Order: sequence, then structure tokens, then C-alpha cells
Amino acid sequence: MNTSSLSVFSTVYLILSDCENRTMSSAKLQFLGSLTQTDPHVHPVVIIGQVQNLAKIKFNDIKVKLEPRVTEEVYLSALASLHPSPTDTCSLYLNLATLAALPVKCSRHNAPSRAYAITKIVKSTTVGTDESVVIVCERRDVFASACAVARAYPLFSRKTSSKPSQTSNTTVRVEFLLVPSSECKAAGERNGNMEENLMLSSENLLCLESACTGVRLAARIVDAPCNEMNVDHFLQEVRTVADTLGVSSTVIRGEDLRVQGFGGIYGVGKAAAVSPALAVLSHTPPGATQTIAWVGKGIVYDTGGLSIKAKTAMPGMKRDCGGAAGILGAFYTAVRQGFTQNLHAVFCLAENAVGPNATRPDDIHVLHSGRTVEINNTDAEGRLVLADGVSYAQKDLKANIILDMATLTGAQGVSTGKYHGALLTNSEQWEEAAILASKLSGDLLFPIPYCPELQFSEFASAVADMKNSVAERSNAQPSCAGMFIGSHLGFDFQGIWIHVDMAYPVYVGERATGYGVALLVTLFGTYSQDQLLRSLGPKLKFDGTEIENACKRLKQN
Repeated sequence: MNTSSLSVFSTVYLILSDCENRTMSSAKLQFLGSLTQTDPHVHPVVIIGQVQNLAKIKFNDIKVKLEPRVTEEVYLSALASLHPSPTDTCSLYLNLATLAALPVKCSRHNAPSRAYAITKIVKSTTVGTDESVVIVCERRDVFASACAVARAYPLFSRKTSSKPSQTSNTTVRVEFLLVPSSECKAAGERNGNMEENLMLSSENLLCLESACTGVRLAARIVDAPCNEMNVDHFLQEVRTVADTLGVSSTVIRGEDLRVQGFGGIYGVGKAAAVSPALAVLSHTPPGATQTIAWVGKGIVYDTGGLSIKAKTAMPGMKRDCGGAAGILGAFYTAVRQGFTQNLHAVFCLAENAVGPNATRPDDIHVLHSGRTVEINNTDAEGRLVLADGVSYAQKDLKANIILDMATLTGAQGVSTGKYHGALLTNSEQWEEAAILASKLSGDLLFPIPYCPELQFSEFASAVADMKNSVAERSNAQPSCAGMFIGSHLGFDFQGIWIHVDMAYPVYVGERATGYGVALLVTLFGTYSQDQLLRSLGPKLKFDGTEIENACKRLKQN
């Protein structure tokens, strides 16, 4: 059962980029394709898997993590005692060796990896020292499981202590023990390469490291408060990624936004002490035939503007840059792993502040699309900046596939809940692909109605092309908010447009999740040179048969 002992360390250039003279949790994640020998008394371990997968391995496969503290008899007894409802854990040795079972049930709208449960288990069992997390899973679930572990180790912290932080120099070994699926077993028996199917290559491990760096980067940005993550700070994060990847960057700021017609971004951010910006990272490899743009809402803080939020609604609005943060992490991962098509990351950055220059209700702005918008709610600002972003992606970047991602509406949580982002798109094929990618990545999505002829009339204005907030709040708010953005491409846009509202999945409790990184690199995995991402990416064909077959395989497994 043991696989290749190749490993890679997580790079820390992004993780520690703002750590000078500050306290920062910086536990390194080390990904391994085989189990290393450790004594749980000095190197704690948690072993996680579905009961059916844990039952497929023998004690000899796992004993290097447990001996001399845990005997085979104790291990088998613990395994037999697991009755997950929805999860279950059993201590094998003090609190230093733990066996954990993932939920048995997994509905058709959930991730087969049970990624959410993995994060919860790791958070509850970690002891804050050098330790190991062993994941027992099928090959299909490796990527989502690795990203789930990464979410359990947030980077941002400003806690002070009289003692040096234990986690500042710790290493967490994330080790995989692969078990065959029924499909993999049949293929392996036919081809005689069963052992190869249960191995992770050095390239696979590098992909996991890259993705988890992206997830933790996105989560760190979202966790940081506005006094440490304003537009200036966010632009520095963008520049750091550009320098690391060697890609080109463009920044349009302040009054230049107004002059160049970005009325949405400029109008939202003009009252803040730190001026708004549009930033673009561009990866343009030779031979590319597609141009893809990912557009992120980067409201570094949202007071609501003059339509100000109540005192209980404003805390947590540092997270309103979650879409842009997720796209930055995804861009880093996608490009680092070799993206074969033109890829642009567009960041619409502003602070929605209150001040003498703040946009007023009744003001009319001209957006980049040339369309006029009457402001009837300054707290509906995200759609304004994204409207500029998608229009720029279409007109200036000539993108034929445009995805925007945003913490856009509170109604998203009512519509699709706190685990599933809301998905709106003009393409049924890409809707199916995105749902499949969400299950394979652990960043879940659920579709909402795309019906502009029934919804866009909510924005009717007597004096402008549209208002920025709906007349009837009970008419599919997340869909309407997305429609506002799509209208600045035009509902006759011949390309692919995808909108992801992830207002609630962006955080759990008081911590960011890095949502969107795993989703985007999986959804666009077909365009990657990386073997692992390519194997996960939905194969898009015009007749939709590949997606349909992939969905059937997912259900069978």
C-alpha cells in the first residue's frame, strides 16, 4: 500500500510576505506520497478516512505512524468501534494518535471527498506541534482532501503571547495512503498497473503544494482587517504574485479610473482615504486559442456607504474581498502548474467608505460598458465594480470565457446555504461542468435561475438605463444581482459568462476558507499542463456527453 516517498515543501513566499515585525502562524505543509516512520509520542498523528476505505488497509500499512505506542489489537478495536454520525473519532494513544471516520452518507449535492468534514476533524485534533495528517482515500479525492487540510491551518494571526509561538516553526506532514476504487481496480487489473494507480508522483505532490499555497493565500487576505489589507496592501499581494510567476501586470488607479470610464469602481471607492484600483495579471502563453478572464470583487471593507450598514451587520465586512482573494490564489496555482491558454485575473478593488465624496443615492454613474446606472442603494456596490470588470474583460482583454466571483449578496445564504456558492451562467454546458468541478474540488456550487427576461426588469429606472438594486426583493435576489453584472456584457454576449456568488462559503465561524481556488483550477483543469488537474477538469464538448458520463461515474463511485 505504501507509495512513493517523494515530497515537496509548501513555499512560503506568499504566506510570509507581510510578516516582518509581526506575529504570524506559519506552519508549513509538507505533502508526501508515502508514510514516514514517526513515534506518536513525539510526533502526533491523525488518520482520516471513510470507514470503507480504512477497512481496506492493513495494520502493516499504517504501523509506521503508530508503533511502538499502538498495537495491532488496539488499532483494530478502534476501527471496529467507529460509528460516524456524521463523523467519529477514537483515540489510539492519549490525544497524540487519533483514528477518525468521515461521514458515511454523501448526497448527490455533496463532495465525495467529504472535504468539509476533513477540515473540521483536522482542526479539532491538531495539537500545534510537528505532526502528521494521514488521509486514506481514493485517487479521485486526493486534491479535494489536500485543500481541505490546508483550510485547517490558517495563516493570519495577531495574537500576542509571552511565549514564542509553537506554530511558527512547525511542519505538518500530509501523507496519503491510496486505496483502489472499483473503477480503478477494474482498470488496473485490465492494464496490470494497479500499483501505479495507487502512487502519487512528484508532479502530483507539487500540484497539491501549489493549490494549498493558493488556498492559504486567499484565506490570509480575507482574514486580514482593512487596516492591514486595504487597496494598497492588496495591490502589493498582486505584485508579489506577478513577480513570482513572471507575468505582466496592469494597474489603473484613482482619477485615471474616472478618466478611462470605470464609473463603477471609481464611484464606489472615491470616498475612501486609499484610492480604488483595477489591477490585472496576464498570462499569455504561445499557441493559446482561448482567452479566459477571472474577475474578482475586491471590496476591502464595506460600510455600506451612505446606505450604511447597522452596527451588527458591519463586523465581518473585511471578507468582502473574498472573490478577488480566491481568484488571486487560483491564478497563482493555475499559472504555476502550466496553464495553456490566455488567462487574465482582473481585480476590482475599492473600499466602500463614508465621507464627503461618497456616492449618494440618486447619483447616476456611467460604467465602463457605456450604460448609465441610477444609484438607489450604495450598499449594492459589488455589482458596480464587477460590471466594470467584466466589461473590461470583454472589450479590452477580448476574453471569450468570463467568470466573475464575489461575496455579492446576503441572499445567497438563504438561496443556496453556507456551504454551496450560487452559480449563474448563460451556458447550460458550463453549468453542468461547474457543478461537477465543485464536487471534485470540495468548493461546492448549486445553480440558480438564469432568466433575464423575467428578472432584469427589477432594475428599471425612469432616468437611467437601470438602477443598481432591485424593486422586489423576493424575486430571486442572487440571480438578479448576477443579472446586473451580466447586463454589462449584454444578454446577447456570444461567449461564456459564469457568475459565482460565494458570500457564505467564504468563511466558517470566524475564519476564511480560501473558497474558489480549488474550484477554479478544477473547472479549468482541461487547460492545464498538470496531469492531476487535467484528470479532474471536466472535458467540455458541445454535445455535453463527456460531462454526462463524468457525472454518472461520480454517482457510481
